[in-house]
Formats: sequence, C-alpha cells, structure tokens
Amino acid sequence: MARISKKRKEVLAKIDQEKAYSVSEACALVKEITTTKFDASIDVAVRLGVDPRKANQMVRGTVALPHGTGKDVKVLVLCTPDKEAEATAAGADYVGLDEYITKIKGGWTDVDVIVTMPSVMGKVGALGRILGPRGLMPNPKTGTVTMDVAKAVTEVKAGKIDFRVDKFGIIHAAVAKASFEASKIQDNVNELLATIMKLKPTAAKGTYVKSINISSTMSPGISVDAKGYAN
Repeated sequence: MARISKKRKEVLAKIDQEKAYSVSEACALVKEITTTKFDASIDVAVRLGVDPRKANQMVRGTVALPHGTGKDVKVLVLCTPDKEAEATAAGADYVGLDEYITKIKGGWTDVDVIVTMPSVMGKVGALGRILGPRGLMPNPKTGTVTMDVAKAVTEVKAGKIDFRVDKFGIIHAAVAKASFEASKIQDNVNELLATIMKLKPTAAKGTYVKSINISSTMSPGISVDAKGYAN
C-alpha cells in the first residue's frame, strides 16, 4: 500500500467524507486544501442520470463564467482574409487559414479553442480526426462556427467555456483558479450548474444530477449536496 504523506493526511483530515457540502462551503474548503505551489485549477465533476449513447440524452452546452476561468486561453481563428483584421483586434492569438490547416495536419494543436466560419468548414472538417479527440473541433452549437468571429473570440477570452457529458455520463469543467476568492469560485460553479440544469433532456428519466464533486489540481474531491439539482 502506498504511504500517505503528512501533508496529504492533513488535507484529508479537513474533509468530512460522510458530508455533502453546500456549494459555498465546498468552494471555501477547496481553497483550504489546495497545497500546490502553482495556481491550481478548480474543477467540477457532475454525474448525470443520462445515457450519452442516445442522441436525445446528450448534454452539451456553453456557459459564460461571471469571473472567467483565470486561464490565458489561446485562440486560433480559421477564416477568410476579410475577417482576419477583426479576429486579431478581438484578441485572437493566431489568425489565418491554409497555413494553419497545414500545420494542424502536421500535428500542431497548441491552442485551447478554434473559431471558424461556416464558409470554410469544408476545409476545417477534414481535420476532424486530429481535432475531434482533442476537443478542438469547432461546432455551431458552442458558438465556434460563426460569421461573427470577433464576438466569439471576445466571449472565449472573457471566460466562455463549452462542456459535454462524457461516455460515463459525467461533465468535467475547469471553472476557476485557486487564487480566486471563494465567492467568485462559487459564482462560477453556480453558473455552470444552473446552465446544466437548463439542458436536462426530456428523454432523461429519474434523477438528473446524481452527484457533484469539486476539487483542485491534485486535491481530493469534495462532495457537494446535489439535492437541489436532482430534478
């Protein structure tokens, strides 16, 4: 059996494993148990009572976090030359088309979000095998395939994130940094949970939100009371 370090024991002692914490309690506690020397990410895992194998039970959406994610998001805009100036002005890190498609085909994916236009999706679609598994494929449902590329870039830079349920029925999302005030972490978590609630599929039966956990990078998970989000 692996030996538990003294610091790990101290962290575990602060968590009541039998308790389901309120969102406010969990957001305060996750800051307290974060011991990394870097600014750790605050992550939320929501287990849903859906069958993601069925198209009518897929849960996917976007949410604009009130206080952003605290992460410097690198955005690539694949667009026609007439849109390059506005994409750059909006804060895109990389702007272009054919040269970046060639780079991606060669294995380059050093970005967090890709925004593109409907008119060039024919070219971008060919990158599906590379971008899809990395969660980088632009999609109209997440606002990353649009004629208003400037607006899309601005929203992503300001803290708009997209999420989707995985094959196990769980949504994972990084919503803040440990350096955030607990109240700001709470605001972001509540915004995510409220958005997930609005997306409940009509085909989903029984308990919708089965469990909620909040953790930071390398920290144990904190169980959040899901009763208020169950239906």
